[in-house]
Amino acid sequence: MSNKRVLYLSGYQWLWVLYIAVAAYTCLFKYTRHIDNNYKIFRASYYHAREEKTLYGFYPNEYGDEYFYGPTFTAIIAPSALLPHGLGFLLWELANAIAILVAIHLLPFTTRQKNQLLLLCAIEYANSVFYMQFNPAITAMILLSFILVERGKDQWATLFIVLGFLIKLYPVIGLTFFLFSRNKGKFILWSAIWFVVFLVLPMAISSPSFVLNSYAEWFANLHRKVGLNAYFDSPQDICVMGVVRRITGNINIPNPPFIIAGAILFLLPLLRFSQYKSFMYRAQVLASALIFIVIFSTGAEHPTYIIAVTGVFIWMLIQDKPYTTTNIILLVLVLVLTGLGLTDAVPKFIRQPYIARYSMKAWPVIIIWAKIVYELLFKDFVVQNSKIDQQYERLMNKDWLVKIS
Repeated sequence: MSNKRVLYLSGYQWLWVLYIAVAAYTCLFKYTRHIDNNYKIFRASYYHAREEKTLYGFYPNEYGDEYFYGPTFTAIIAPSALLPHGLGFLLWELANAIAILVAIHLLPFTTRQKNQLLLLCAIEYANSVFYMQFNPAITAMILLSFILVERGKDQWATLFIVLGFLIKLYPVIGLTFFLFSRNKGKFILWSAIWFVVFLVLPMAISSPSFVLNSYAEWFANLHRKVGLNAYFDSPQDICVMGVVRRITGNINIPNPPFIIAGAILFLLPLLRFSQYKSFMYRAQVLASALIFIVIFSTGAEHPTYIIAVTGVFIWMLIQDKPYTTTNIILLVLVLVLTGLGLTDAVPKFIRQPYIARYSMKAWPVIIIWAKIVYELLFKDFVVQNSKIDQQYERLMNKDWLVKIS
């Protein structure tokens, strides 16, 4: 995308407008049709915590489904929950949009690369926002933890890791970036500080005993949910284990062997300490982390994939030649099968009996993760001295916050 301005805005700024407009439109569409169930769940959690009603009970008169986030979230949602329902819903959607926009903006990428990343992630971003999910913010937390470790701002990197973990577990993967920290003592200290801060934060609207009991209920509820995810018609289980279960027709295939194998494959490349000096290697670990937490989670569902797809396209854009024939084929598969496969863009007679039935949304992402891991294991990033490594050195000499241009 060129830097030519249209109505005084650059292409990059128009992409910000697009993301914010999608969030605002989704809010209007859902709110006026009274189909904002997920937001109702999030909003109600604040009032349940304040009234010390169990967070993990069934409240059919208030909303459908259940609440599965951590007790810390009840304090984070407070600014939206305290507003009138419609305004709070709008704030919620806009906050998710701005979170991922800011995180991508702070990546040490050129404006052209950021343009491409925002464009390529747009479909999955829209999927997540349409379901009123927190996943764009979760993606942002993982990105920011990486970016801030790169900047030596471990005290802020650990904030996002701990906060995200106490809300939805996934950002705990940011602890991987401890290995890249230049001040590991600072990283450990601030992790402990933020853990205490966010552990007790919901006590500001409730009591210590209620909050501590809620954490115990949360983990028990998550354990119960793992079993609920694994059935053939589940909208979750779009992961490696789910793919195997659905292809074989064996619902009893256990999770642990796959998770252990996946963890080993994720961790093995981290033993290549000599590669740590390469930014391309570190960025590829970031991409691997974003994908790993999704494709090995039985809770992974359609709107969760903004996290994994961000990793996919970061990996693609840091290559010296991002658009090789192989990469273009993979890109098309991700955009069509992963991005659009479970939407109305695909006819129902294909979508339900094939894409949904066999968790095909996960297939391209699993293939790409395997390719990423292979490269992390065997590619010599230091010797290659890639374009992204050279670019990184130039960009990191600039101011921490640069204007959107």
